[in-house]
Amino acid sequence: MCCVNKTDCAVQKCTSVLPSAFFSPVKCLTSEARSPPKRPLNGYMRYVQQQKPIVARQNPEIKAVDLIKTIAQQWRSMSPEQKQPFQEASLRAREQFKVDLERYQAQLTPAQLQQQAQEKRQRRAKRKAIRKKRELTNLGKPKRPRSPFNIFMSEHFEEAKGITSQAKMKSLLEDWRNLFSHQKKVYTQLAEDDKIRYKNEMKSWEDHMVEIGREDLIREQTLSIKKKRAAKAKKVTKKAKTVKKATGTSKPSKKTTKSRSAKTVSPPSTKKT
Repeated sequence: MCCVNKTDCAVQKCTSVLPSAFFSPVKCLTSEARSPPKRPLNGYMRYVQQQKPIVARQNPEIKAVDLIKTIAQQWRSMSPEQKQPFQEASLRAREQFKVDLERYQAQLTPAQLQQQAQEKRQRRAKRKAIRKKRELTNLGKPKRPRSPFNIFMSEHFEEAKGITSQAKMKSLLEDWRNLFSHQKKVYTQLAEDDKIRYKNEMKSWEDHMVEIGREDLIREQTLSIKKKRAAKAKKVTKKAKTVKKATGTSKPSKKTTKSRSAKTVSPPSTKKT
């Protein structure tokens, strides 16, 4: 059947690629020029999106975390044949996403493309920082020392005025400014003790990182100190060897000793009678 106009053709093209459960004709028509296409969901996330209202309706008092755990357990117990429709829908959406992305980028100016590349680099750097922070947490890196105000805030946060966290923070900051110097001195001393705790724990942690071959996680200042100490020790050892070589007497070789003995011992006399 021939399309009546361009709008009908666009709608027909959109519905022929995407499954009906994830179809939105308005989005298909309006997102082409105004905003970049969104990445499609994978098979598992499509299943989650489908099951969330069902599980929530069956368990009205279930928590959000438990709801996701229940759906994840259902997904793990499904056979490959049961997962196949969701994975195939994801594959079709991925192919359509590539087409939409090329069409979107073709209409961008060089400046917009440059800005898009910069934003992509920033997102990649942010993800990398999150992964590194998670890795350091798993490796047991000690927490940084707290400031006097942070210690004061952690002790009085629950009883602070205000409903929201922002309001409580503002109230605590005002209370901190109104404290007398001798009252702040208590928290200053606690902060100094926390610095000592951090210093000792970091030394032990960095020594452990060297033992397991993760020198890349050690701070630059620690590496610089270790390199200086190693260079100094090497210099002292080299100097000691030079002094020993200059003042010490070398042992004569066996060949030299034998030749000297031959010279000192005279042959027996053979007088004729």
